[in-house]
Amino acid sequence: MRFGFLSTYPPTRCGLATFTRSLAFALIDPRSASASVVRVLDPDEKMASPAEAGVRIVSALRPGDAGSRAEAARALNRCDAAIVQHEYGIYGGADGDEVLAVLEALRVPVITVLHTVLPRPSSGQRRVLEAAVELSTAAVVMTEHARETLLAHFRVSPEDVYVIPHGATALPRHSAHRRGASPTVLTWGLIAPGKGLERGIRAFAWLRERGVDATYVIAGQTHPKVLAHSGEAYRESLIGLARDLGVEASVRFVNTYLSSDDLAALLGAADAVLLPYDSKDQATSGVLAEALAAGVPIVATAFPHAVETLTGSAGIAVPHDDLDAMTSSLERMLALGEDRRASRRGGSGPTWSEVAELYLDLAERLRAERAA
Repeated sequence: MRFGFLSTYPPTRCGLATFTRSLAFALIDPRSASASVVRVLDPDEKMASPAEAGVRIVSALRPGDAGSRAEAARALNRCDAAIVQHEYGIYGGADGDEVLAVLEALRVPVITVLHTVLPRPSSGQRRVLEAAVELSTAAVVMTEHARETLLAHFRVSPEDVYVIPHGATALPRHSAHRRGASPTVLTWGLIAPGKGLERGIRAFAWLRERGVDATYVIAGQTHPKVLAHSGEAYRESLIGLARDLGVEASVRFVNTYLSSDDLAALLGAADAVLLPYDSKDQATSGVLAEALAAGVPIVATAFPHAVETLTGSAGIAVPHDDLDAMTSSLERMLALGEDRRASRRGGSGPTWSEVAELYLDLAERLRAERAA
């Protein structure tokens, strides 16, 4: 099976790029599939991509460039099936509508993965998403909540919508936590407004006021688009907030783009993961999927993916505006004690290998139906 991908891709640093690379490598190994990527680029972004065995960068799609749209379609039509990542912000045109010209030109089965499904879309967002699903052979969402939202607020055919969960890396087990050390709360990902980091720092300050001796690690580089627009002003504002709240010495910023080994080490040392996101509509979180797979207890604001997956010992979803509930939940997590925390590290949620099997099955079924 020759898979074609339309998406951002490393060295671009964003969630879609990471998602596509993880899925592509899970599909080609050990399934004897191949993967060709049409890389979605910003207007001034360079095409250069590192060579990686099994994955080829075959073309680029640039906003406003009709020639690149035609070439993208030609490249994808040379594959057996195309997997298109849909997010409004990565494609050119009004609400990213330039992707529709590529979809219209495709003659192979198309699986479009919907990363954002809004319950209150603008008219433009509604038009683009409905057209993208109509032009696709199948649409994939990653949670049941996202499917329900899609069917309730958009005119799409239910039989064309599939739920395939977000995958997670099978990270090597680390045992970096030291018996007797103060507990650690971890938040990671690209640093940008909207991640709720201010809320996380305030909750941690309340935790310290309650006498809990802990460290809060905020790991990740500043988002490239934020960095290009305003430099490190946002990160500096977070450092200033921690200083103003008197917890500067206990809030540690790790300013690096995390490799799999880096993340495994941080998760191995973490006693709880905190996801204090601002969005109440976030359908999917790759960070949440990774934390679930690692088996670290999670406290998250009640965005849809968290509400659907945080059950039992996996973690707790708390109201966005209830700082006391977030602080109390963290306090309960950290009070479990090291042995009981370790017993909760069973992990849950599918690995990328398991998710790739679902995409492969769907692509083969769509190809057989097309042939028939």
